[in-house]
Amino acid sequence: MPSLPQLLSNHGRLLVLDAASTCTQVGILSPTAPALWSQASEEAGTAIFIGTESLLQRANCSLSDIRAFVFCAGPGSMLGTRTIAMALRTWQVIAPQPIYTYQSLAIAARHAWAEAPGRNFSVIADARRDTWHYQPINAAGELAPLQRLPAAALPLGEWVTPENFRAWALPPHPAANCSYDLSKIFPTLGDGDYFTATAAPDAFQHEAPAYKKWSAQIHQTPPRTSPATSL
Repeated sequence: MPSLPQLLSNHGRLLVLDAASTCTQVGILSPTAPALWSQASEEAGTAIFIGTESLLQRANCSLSDIRAFVFCAGPGSMLGTRTIAMALRTWQVIAPQPIYTYQSLAIAARHAWAEAPGRNFSVIADARRDTWHYQPINAAGELAPLQRLPAAALPLGEWVTPENFRAWALPPHPAANCSYDLSKIFPTLGDGDYFTATAAPDAFQHEAPAYKKWSAQIHQTPPRTSPATSL
């Protein structure tokens, strides 16, 4: 898993796309120029294209000048993330380039820890159906594996939740907000290995979806019953 400096060194100009929260964020990063960022509250299907076009103009480049795509696979808005995945699959036809994913709660945890090193806390986000995404980070800044837990099973301790993430329920006890502003988060990632190469961009899921097998049956008329005979 490469770090952000390695991605910049290996590929040069990167296009970052994130629709995990209600604020769609787009960035162009380069090892030879200041980072450019765009944020919009419009729905992701509009915001990612407007943001990308705006930043390409500001950077005086085109989509073909992008050398790698970086996107948030989640957790977060499933619709927003899948919209980005669809766009990346389309752009791969026009200008094929390597694609890398990152995990939203991991980078949010890293940034929150960088603001106050030495804390033990967990980043949580609503996973619906009375479950929560749970991302702990220890005092040394080390991340444990991401989990999805029932609300009643969340370990006690300090919790924070990323700003602008949708929630359908209140956490079992209060959680402070932490930043999900990528223009602030990405500079704090350092040499951490937060990025994973993928050939098939899609939204993150804790487990593969299961489908019940359907067996087709030809409709049959129910058998006729003989009328009762009277005595």
